Amino acid sequence: MYIDIKYLNLVSPQLQQFKKKGDFLWNFRCPHCGDSQKSRTKARGFVFRRKNDLFYKCHNCGVGSTLANLIKYLDSKTYDDYILERYREEGEYRNKHSPVPTPEFKFDAPVFKKNVFKPLQSISSLDSTHPARRLVEKRSLSEYFDDLFLCPSFYKFTNTLIPNKFSSLCADHPRLMIPFRNEEGEIFAYQGRAFGSETPKYITIKLDEDADKIFGLDKVDKSKPILVVEGPLDSLFLDNCIAMAGADFNNFEGDLIIIFDNEPRNKEICKQIEKAISQGRKIVIWPDTVKEKDINDMILAGYTKEHIQQIITESTFQAASASLRFAEWRKINA
Repeated sequence: MYIDIKYLNLVSPQLQQFKKKGDFLWNFRCPHCGDSQKSRTKARGFVFRRKNDLFYKCHNCGVGSTLANLIKYLDSKTYDDYILERYREEGEYRNKHSPVPTPEFKFDAPVFKKNVFKPLQSISSLDSTHPARRLVEKRSLSEYFDDLFLCPSFYKFTNTLIPNKFSSLCADHPRLMIPFRNEEGEIFAYQGRAFGSETPKYITIKLDEDADKIFGLDKVDKSKPILVVEGPLDSLFLDNCIAMAGADFNNFEGDLIIIFDNEPRNKEICKQIEKAISQGRKIVIWPDTVKEKDINDMILAGYTKEHIQQIITESTFQAASASLRFAEWRKINA
């Protein structure tokens, strides 16, 4: 096994986004098919251990082989060295030019896939009197019932996907589950919102540690201006909108319009606005007539989606105009 790992590392510079994901598990973009054509960050090629050998499998094109044949495909000279060293150590003398047979095997894809939430109930399937359903209705989110879920035991469920993520289940509790899907519709993260006073109110879990916590990737059109908010639930009310959920919007490419919460006395938000202005970003600075803190609060106050979109269009600033409007906004609300 030492020699296998040694030679996998030797060819790793030829494998895009090569990363060690766990014990005897490596991930990279497939060298056979080039992997996803929609996302340059998508990597669905895996080298994994089966008994005492390493094998390769791509979950984009379906190619599967031994590690030896993967090395042979990448670099014939390194393959020759690998065969000599491996079988010299084992005391077996095989013809290094003879093909290495490809075994039949089944390999489960990583956990971030479309049916991750299969054990959970969607909000739409709950009885109309269920507290979780009533809470979602209260937030005017009824049309999104099908893609919001109830998790009765958040810690326990998360531990089935990421073993020992939560060391204790003593304080386990139910949460509203919001799935984060990538361009292919696969769930790569999720956010659990507390129904009661549990803290923190929001917990975001990444199933793919290399992915940014960005909500809405499965629906956004990158050829159009993209609205950016912080919370996933806020983003549901706006067209072509993503939510960063704590991620850095500088990691996302596109014509972005950044929408911060309407909190001029919040020092952290003010710092973020100043930084965005200094970077030349387009930002929304709410007019003085808007008293609500965020998009969801505006919906609850009676604003229509169309009205909010119009306000956003009229309140988008950049560069010098953003600096002037930001100064006015802070002064008026001081």
